[in-house]
Amino acid sequence: MVRNNSNVFSMRLKIARKAKKLSQERLGILAGIDEASASARMNQYETGKYAPDLLMVTKIAEVLEVPVGYFYTENNLMAEIIMQLQFLTEVQHKEVLDFIHKTTQKNQ
Repeated sequence: MVRNNSNVFSMRLKIARKAKKLSQERLGILAGIDEASASARMNQYETGKYAPDLLMVTKIAEVLEVPVGYFYTENNLMAEIIMQLQFLTEVQHKEVLDFIHKTTQKNQ
């Protein structure tokens, strides 16, 4: 199922927030949103009414400890791969990339 980017972002934001057991308000405050509007803004992001700019997405990602790219991939398997890649070293990233290159060359 293909979703628009706003809906994908909204869905992934809600999943990541709940995984960290944070309220919308608390996440908003930790991401630097004023306390008075934190809950409302995060709710608007999660419902897809508004989409945050890249700077805000970066702040939210830092709080939730997820890569920014996680919020934008439509494919659930790819989202899981992105999440797991964050725990690898640079050397391991290069090994994964080499593996992908070798695998895709075999399939051509």
